[in-house]
Amino acid sequence: MSVPEYSDKNSILREDLRFPYRLLKPANASGECLFVLHGSGVDETTMLPVAMQIAPRSVIVAARGRIPQEDGFRWFERITPTSFGQASIHAETAAYAQFAMEAVREHGLNLQRATFLGYSNGANVVSSLMLLHPGVVRQAALLRAMPVLDTSPMTDLDGSRVLIVAGAADQTYGPFAPALVTLFSQRGAEVDARIVASGHEFGDADAAIMRQWLAESAPVALRASPSIAQAPKR
Repeated sequence: MSVPEYSDKNSILREDLRFPYRLLKPANASGECLFVLHGSGVDETTMLPVAMQIAPRSVIVAARGRIPQEDGFRWFERITPTSFGQASIHAETAAYAQFAMEAVREHGLNLQRATFLGYSNGANVVSSLMLLHPGVVRQAALLRAMPVLDTSPMTDLDGSRVLIVAGAADQTYGPFAPALVTLFSQRGAEVDARIVASGHEFGDADAAIMRQWLAESAPVALRASPSIAQAPKR
């Protein structure tokens, strides 16, 4: 795979919108765009290598969460590893929805050709965005995600595509993956659910699945890796 070429401006951390972000636009941009949301305790740069690997011709919008955590940032407040501040989820998700629309207008992007890629805490923002602000996200890839809303509205997600990739050895989020699949399936989304031989971290197996999924006009058939529904019980 050829390495995409970017201008020097791509290294700039922009602060003209609601979230600090980096915008990477390859010289041979296809018109697709990829919004990427990092996990907790890091920043937006951690998702750039995988984003460039899976979508080398897409414009990449990599924002930074606004809540400090350790040496990095997160997207909304955490109470325990698997419970979260509901007011914070609603406020920060609404702010990100506005950010996404502002980024589309500011940089001439096409929301109809956008994919939202989130990992862990970032994936939980994307899933909340789909449920609370329908119409913003039409295609989403969620790595190591779980349901985080205490009350999830019965949003009509017909016409949207969701890829959910769980880690077989992810003791924290893994057990919640089937519930997330059910949640989106019940709301009409086309869900492609996978399990990879990994813990909470993501790697080459995730990248391969995402790259194939993005290349398809419909969800990838469950043949390269087992589905969440087929996973052995713990």
